Amino acid sequence: MDNRQAIGSWLSGPGEAAKQMGAVTGYRGERLGLPEVGPGAVAPLGRRFGALFIDWSLCMLIAYGLLAGRNWQASGNWALGVLLVLSVLTVGTVGFTPGKRLFGLRVVAEDGARLGIFRVIVRSALLCLAIPALVWDRDGRGLHDRLARAVQVRI
Repeated sequence: MDNRQAIGSWLSGPGEAAKQMGAVTGYRGERLGLPEVGPGAVAPLGRRFGALFIDWSLCMLIAYGLLAGRNWQASGNWALGVLLVLSVLTVGTVGFTPGKRLFGLRVVAEDGARLGIFRVIVRSALLCLAIPALVWDRDGRGLHDRLARAVQVRI
């Protein structure tokens, strides 16, 4: 076997090489028992980033107007706290933030139930740290979702 086949090219990535060698990877969410497409499927990364952008923009506006004394530089720090509170309150009660709702997403437990308040707090705190949210698994879930045993799905 050629080493290039085992490693994969930088364009296709190592996942493609594994498929060519016969590995069965399945679709995102298959291991969790979720459908491949449609309602209840794992949320696409683009929609998740879009929802986070909307939520962060909303938190920056709230921080700028109400907490930072109209100081744009100081509002970034306040916005992180607002994001934490927004995430805990909205995901803990209705299962989505305003940005997630606009993009048709919901945060649920791995078994499809609502997340408990402790798991919502853990997930939200890890999201605010940013690094856990940037480490993904095969299903496209961030480390913050894995540790909270949560998944973002389409509505």
